[in-house]
Amino acid sequence: MLTPLVSVLLLLGLLITLFGAVRRVMLWRRGKPFEVNVWAGLSSIPRRYLVDLHHVVARDRAIAHMHVATAGGFVAAMVTLSVIYLLGLDNSVMHLVALIACAVMLLGAQLVAKRRRLVPTHLSTGPWMRLPKSLNVFAGTFLLVSAFGLFGIESLPSILLVLLGLAMIAGMGEMLLGMTWGGPMKHAFAGALHLAFHPRPERFGGGQSTGLRPLDLTEPHLGVAKSTDFHWNQLLGFDACVQCGRCEKACPAFAAGQPLNPKKLIQDMVVGMTGGSTTAYHGSAHPGQEQQLGEKAICGGPEQSLFEGLLDPDTVWSCTTCRACVEECPMMIEHVDVIVDLRRYLTLEQGATPGKGPDILKNLIATDNPNGNPPLQRHNWAVDLHIPLMAEVKQADVLLWAGDGAFDMRNQRTLRALVTLFRRAKVDFAVLGNEELDCGDLARRLGDEATFQRLARTNIHTLSQYTFRRIVTADPHAFHILKNEYPDFGGNYDVCHHTQLLAELVDQGSLKLKPFQELSVTYHDPCYLGRYNGGYEAPRSLLRAIGINIKEMERSGYRSRCCGGGGGAPVSDVAGKRRISDMRMDDVRDTGAEIVVVACPQCSLMLEGGVEPRPEVRDIAELLLEALPPQVQHFQSGEVEAS
Repeated sequence: MLTPLVSVLLLLGLLITLFGAVRRVMLWRRGKPFEVNVWAGLSSIPRRYLVDLHHVVARDRAIAHMHVATAGGFVAAMVTLSVIYLLGLDNSVMHLVALIACAVMLLGAQLVAKRRRLVPTHLSTGPWMRLPKSLNVFAGTFLLVSAFGLFGIESLPSILLVLLGLAMIAGMGEMLLGMTWGGPMKHAFAGALHLAFHPRPERFGGGQSTGLRPLDLTEPHLGVAKSTDFHWNQLLGFDACVQCGRCEKACPAFAAGQPLNPKKLIQDMVVGMTGGSTTAYHGSAHPGQEQQLGEKAICGGPEQSLFEGLLDPDTVWSCTTCRACVEECPMMIEHVDVIVDLRRYLTLEQGATPGKGPDILKNLIATDNPNGNPPLQRHNWAVDLHIPLMAEVKQADVLLWAGDGAFDMRNQRTLRALVTLFRRAKVDFAVLGNEELDCGDLARRLGDEATFQRLARTNIHTLSQYTFRRIVTADPHAFHILKNEYPDFGGNYDVCHHTQLLAELVDQGSLKLKPFQELSVTYHDPCYLGRYNGGYEAPRSLLRAIGINIKEMERSGYRSRCCGGGGGAPVSDVAGKRRISDMRMDDVRDTGAEIVVVACPQCSLMLEGGVEPRPEVRDIAELLLEALPPQVQHFQSGEVEAS
């Protein structure tokens, strides 16, 4: 009697789950086309799940153990139970394997329950609070079923059989039906397919993929206004969200009290896809925002604008595009792509760029730089340095890309220091001078893809006239754009950040430095050098080369807090409770360091804009300049002079 009952209930549960899966897939397919290799994607799920996904999850070992026990036990139990009760492979070994799998899952369920007793503020509650009960019911019920099968117990009293059947229905209701019909377990089904058909497959296997996808400017509608404007696998990615709140915890805009909460944003996208309302977000990591972030999000469906009753434009304009949310997401969801897609609609279709955005974009169109400086003054910073111009020499080993720091007196100090370092190391370099235009980073992050593409194509045409081995820049934003986003328009270059070339010169012995005796220093990782391009080691190796023992901030490396200067955030200027740069300077103060070393002109400006007294802000090139030993000049008379 027991075997037919289990077989029927399992089959019924799987059929209803399958029907829900087809229904969910049809919902995703309402999005725009995106070409994928179906079989290659499906076959890659185990590796991407066990390696790439768990690489992120394992940063918190307790959570990793909980996830392995729960998810691994569930998958093993379902496979084994299906083999026994649906395929008829009924023997003691299979029942023992099923029993062990259910026991492991039951252990994981206890860990889930423990985590839910004291819920962190970033962790979603609501339906998620019933998850430990559902896990326990499923694991406990099928543990009992497996034990009966192992000992050959087939006949049970009617009342026990009924109770066991009800328990199986209750357990499968959340664990199976919830995967495709909605509920906390929805992320398991969608998450596996999200790994298979990820919009950025290059991220897997240790690769990097951080450049924005080009926008076809000939399309009738630009950017994303409604959920069906997203690619179908982006919609799939929204359903993969596990609402763990890691993105929320890492987001500098959210911590500053601005409207953006990455977790709620993704859940709002689910509402936009399905219609109706949700209270997916429960709680807040900072006071005073509970009502705003906890109220219901309402949308009429996939054909209604996301900005009509669901999404406040200030939410997407708060983002600094620092990718902290993407870095922390265990499901590898691409929040920044979503935000920029939404911005493209607001800027290109609605002309609704906030704050100083309209003036900045007008300046980029009129003068090819965001602050409206006369283009012929771009090279004034180096007028006394006699740097070779590419227009004159036609070729050089290194093309130094000055960036818009060339117009700013503060960042001109960095560029001048870099020139001195290059000359001391005998680097063959030249600059474009006034031929160089803005790289287009700010225009693109503000959603003005048309201006970005014009700037990119013009710069690529200019660069095509000259011969050089690589481009070097002190601006991580220009570094990222030139390296990762210009190739889409035919501009393929070997690009490196100035810290990377300087570290190479030191390693080769071309650049000799003297160590400092005593210096109290911490280092701030720029987002576009670190999280976007993995540039963590070169700056630190340079500091070690001059005898500095870095006082690392708690949030450093891939978890570094943004300075607040990226993604056009200073331009849109969305109000919050605090400035992100002030929070970052608090991180610096906590180390006790007297100097914070940076490697980005935006970081310099943002951190120096903090309230005094504060630690001194120095670019790494400026610090290395002080570490140069006196240069000895030889004269024909044989005398020497130290400079």
